Parts: sequence; C-alpha cells; structure tokens
Amino acid sequence: MSLEQAEGVVRAVVVYDGRLLLVPEGDGDGWTLPSGTPEPAETAQATAARIVYELTGYLVDGTEPLEPRDTAGETAVVCQLLSESPSDGGRFAPEQVRWAPMEETAGTPLPESVRTYLRGHTPV
Repeated sequence: MSLEQAEGVVRAVVVYDGRLLLVPEGDGDGWTLPSGTPEPAETAQATAARIVYELTGYLVDGTEPLEPRDTAGETAVVCQLLSESPSDGGRFAPEQVRWAPMEETAGTPLPESVRTYLRGHTPV
C-alpha cells in the first residue's frame, strides 16, 4: 500500500453487495464516482475516504489505489464501506445517491482501471 501524497483528482470506488456507489454528475443528468482533490499532505486513500463522507455521509476506508493512474492524472481508490447507513451532513441526501448494480454501470463514464477492477468483482 502506497502512502504517498495524492495529486490531481481522486475517485472513490465503493462496492457493496454487488453495487457501486455513484453520485450525481455536474448538473445532475448523469452519475459518477465520488471524487475530489486532496488536502495538503493527504494521501489518495485519505482523500477518497474524506470525499465519500463529505458527499454522501457514508464512512469508508480508502483501502488501495488502483493502478495504473489515469492519463489525466486521476487516481481511483478502492474503499470498503464501514457504515451501512449514511450520517447526516453529506452534500447529497441518501435519496440523491445511487447504489448501482454492477451490470447497470456500463453506460457510466469510468476510468479504465475502475472498469478492470469491476470486471473482476462482478457477482456471478
């Protein structure tokens, strides 16, 4: 596990019970992974955990960054869900986030490293 300071955008990949956590994208017409930029001296793992909590209220741990990094300099981090219910205070209310079944994420724009990870974790 790398504990280097994060740079660029960090995307959180939260998979639970065969579903992927997605948040509204931009103007709300689409869905995307929770993402944000690191604070000074923050690791990618810590950034992922923070942004998921800030956006959704769910507690997660940033387990491992996926390799390779995106060509745009983005890092995707696999996160483990630590709370089944979100706490109050997330930017999005629980009904505004989506737990998408893996098979329904085909139309969602995701980095290739995330697609590769999800292919290996699709329920049979």
